Amino acid sequence: MKLISVFVILFSCLSIIANSQEATKWRGSNSSGIYSVDKLLPQWPSDGPQIIWSYDNLGQGFTSPVFANNKIYINGMVSGQAVLFVLDQNGKELQQFKYGKEFDASYPGVRSTPTIVGDLAYLLTGHGKLTCLELKTGKVVWAKEYTTQFDGTNITWGYTDAILIDGDKLFCTPGGKKNNVMALNRMTGETIWSSPGLGELSAYCTPILVKLPARQLLVTHTANHVLGIDATTGKLLWNFEHPNQWAVHPNTPIYSDGGLFVFSGYGQGGEKLKLSADGSSVTKEWDIKSFDSRMGGAVLIDGYIYGSGDSGRSWQCIDWKTGAQKYASTEVAKGVAIAANNKLIGYSEKGELFIADANPSGLKIISKTKVTLGAEQHWAHPVINKGVLYIHHGNSLIAYKISE
Repeated sequence: MKLISVFVILFSCLSIIANSQEATKWRGSNSSGIYSVDKLLPQWPSDGPQIIWSYDNLGQGFTSPVFANNKIYINGMVSGQAVLFVLDQNGKELQQFKYGKEFDASYPGVRSTPTIVGDLAYLLTGHGKLTCLELKTGKVVWAKEYTTQFDGTNITWGYTDAILIDGDKLFCTPGGKKNNVMALNRMTGETIWSSPGLGELSAYCTPILVKLPARQLLVTHTANHVLGIDATTGKLLWNFEHPNQWAVHPNTPIYSDGGLFVFSGYGQGGEKLKLSADGSSVTKEWDIKSFDSRMGGAVLIDGYIYGSGDSGRSWQCIDWKTGAQKYASTEVAKGVAIAANNKLIGYSEKGELFIADANPSGLKIISKTKVTLGAEQHWAHPVINKGVLYIHHGNSLIAYKISE
């Protein structure tokens, strides 16, 4: 019995260590935008969900908060500098870390959501400075410059993608002719592999890692193509042409059951691709021009894709299998889509916040309110953690109660 108890304790300790080293991800698990809430409120009060607290000193930015170590990590631009803010669960500021000059030209503010792994933060500025920061001391463990060290060229609105980490690999897209997409050792910053891709500029996209029986596949957008890269070797396996007017592709592709949905704005729309069993090739199954979300993402719920179009400016539902549009509604302005417990949660560019049934028969809004705190554009992707909905709007991070 004593031996069994020792094994139980050891296993528990190892589980705690493993969980503490799991990397945070933009838009939650596999960047899907899908969250789970215990006792989700069936509807909101008439004046909207209760604001539990707000933190109103973030400066400028468009990023989402992430959660680790029982703390909240969110960044903003203050006096031209990128700053990582560390808050407790009640919104009290615990620490601040500056990590470089931030993008202060067109639409000034931080762009890249931080990634936290244990006691290390991975931070990317709009100018392409990638920093690994030790949170206990504020010490820079290592730093790389996309434009001077990786032959990258910055893009119109600055580097935007959140850093994707899996194990000890860090994936990034400097967009250079040689160092187009890269995997670095997250502990040292040393190059594991570098892929020339197609030599295109990066395109604001946070990649997705697809885990297949045969391999792990890294999928991301560059300026005019979607790339499928072997995540272990860096070999480019396939590419799929997907251009738009401004080479802007911020939406992380959606993967499910061998299918990939890739989509972007300015009228380009989306295509569903079918991966071969080993991920080495793709074929197109269908396309839809109306579903051209510019940067609001989308969610896949029970066989249907939900999100909003850019040119058509409507909220839509698309059949995952066929590509058929089930509805299009202009009841709410276009915006960001996430989901919780099979409910659609939308945050529009006009600051409208709503919860709706995920129902292919029509946009059935249950409750709606307006985000009034903060300033500037309503572009940041909402996040849910422990039954609380968080919205970053300019200088404010707002915590809403959405569970019983």
